[in-house]
Amino acid sequence: MTEPESTDERLPAYVIEGARSSRSRCKSCRRSIDKGSLRIGFLIEGPFGTGYLWHHLRCAARRDFGRVEEAYRAEAWNAAKERPKDLPSLEELGRARDEALEKKMARRELPYVEVAPSGRSKCKQCGEIIEKDSLRVVLGRSVEFGRQVRTTPIHVHPRCVAPALAAEDSATETEGFVEALRANSDEPTGGFDGVIGEIGSIGL
Repeated sequence: MTEPESTDERLPAYVIEGARSSRSRCKSCRRSIDKGSLRIGFLIEGPFGTGYLWHHLRCAARRDFGRVEEAYRAEAWNAAKERPKDLPSLEELGRARDEALEKKMARRELPYVEVAPSGRSKCKQCGEIIEKDSLRVVLGRSVEFGRQVRTTPIHVHPRCVAPALAAEDSATETEGFVEALRANSDEPTGGFDGVIGEIGSIGL
């Protein structure tokens, strides 16, 4: 959805400014953009007219650096009602983009087995505590954000893997599951046989 700015057809493609209120939400991270925080608007034409999709400036750099580069070349801050202060350099935003890419690449491929580092997490399938130092399986679950569907990791007991994979919102494939689990995991103490045995039949 857009936040309408004007019906003027000559609106610039980008605006970089300090948010004039706390009502807008970042379309990248879905969090509120605090008043005064740096934001960038991408102009779109929607069913209700022309307006901007707002993002935190750093969120936009991490997600769509090419458009942020275009906005900087166009000096999009000049389209703001009040020129923002303390604008980060494009090089600084580029480093934020690079760090985000490194983190993304460092994320482990789902599914995998790991040791629970504490006793605070609960199994997303049965709701019971996953004991500290016990083995848990990390699967993918589909979550809707507006019109987008993203995969988020969930922790389950090995015994709860089969019903979790059968759930309607499961984002982990049943076919090839065991092979993927072995490939993506560090072999647990005692080997995989115990984990695979506890998982049991997954409907193949």
